[in-house]
Amino acid sequence: MSDAIDLTGDGGVLKKIVRHAKPDATGPTQDLPLVDVHYEGVLEETGEVFDTTHEDNTIFSFEIGKGSVIKAWDVALRTMKVGEIAKITCKPEYAYGSAGSPPDIPPDATLIFEVELVACNPRKGLSLGSASEERNRLEELKKQRELAAATKEEEKKKREEAKAAAAARIQAKLDAKKGGKGKGKGK
Repeated sequence: MSDAIDLTGDGGVLKKIVRHAKPDATGPTQDLPLVDVHYEGVLEETGEVFDTTHEDNTIFSFEIGKGSVIKAWDVALRTMKVGEIAKITCKPEYAYGSAGSPPDIPPDATLIFEVELVACNPRKGLSLGSASEERNRLEELKKQRELAAATKEEEKKKREEAKAAAAARIQAKLDAKKGGKGKGKGK
């Protein structure tokens, strides 16, 4: 990788800037440890894409230095600025190692990520580890509310159907009495 910067000194994490950030752009700091990124990851050996945020235009968020991502990302994202796009080559010992991450990432795989640093944000409170956890929590609450609303609507529909069926049975009995057919059971 020509023009690549060896971020670890052992060739384990190489960074090549694809697009520079603006001169006044900020990067992750102790006060802004939450990062939002777009990325695409490919296997160096085959060039096969194993993960991307580009297909569904999502943002991946994590807190730098918490071990929630592969080591290479903790190392590389610390050096980036908002708006920068970089190609990060990650040797196995800075990625998923000898275990890999089946089924997509084989053991001892070197990974290449094209990463765009979209934003750096402050921590969202002491009890939550990251913005992505907060988003996940809010998304889960939204799903629970939607499920509860759907259940309530379904129960209301069943009650209305039961009322309609009961009314039909009563009407059938009344019609049967008027017709002089005597007592009959409505089916």
